[in-house]
Amino acid sequence: MEINPIIIGVLAGCLTAVAMIPQLVKIITRKKAEQISLGMVIILITGLSCWVWYGILINDYPVIITNAFSILVNLLIIIFSLKYKKK
Repeated sequence: MEINPIIIGVLAGCLTAVAMIPQLVKIITRKKAEQISLGMVIILITGLSCWVWYGILINDYPVIITNAFSILVNLLIIIFSLKYKKK
């Protein structure tokens, strides 16, 4: 049985894109974000932005879409982390 590499790529992109959603939901529902490393999230967004740029350069829509979605989720994590971190 031969597996199409595009299917593996799309699956990997989708799993990566949704990986941080449980963390975002936890931040929003508990209204706590003390354990979130903003530095890590910023580095992750930088890497994801490079993937989007790469996807644009090679005209690969699954790479562009899944990583753009990941950027959105991680930006929301930053926004809610800043909102709920204790001062």
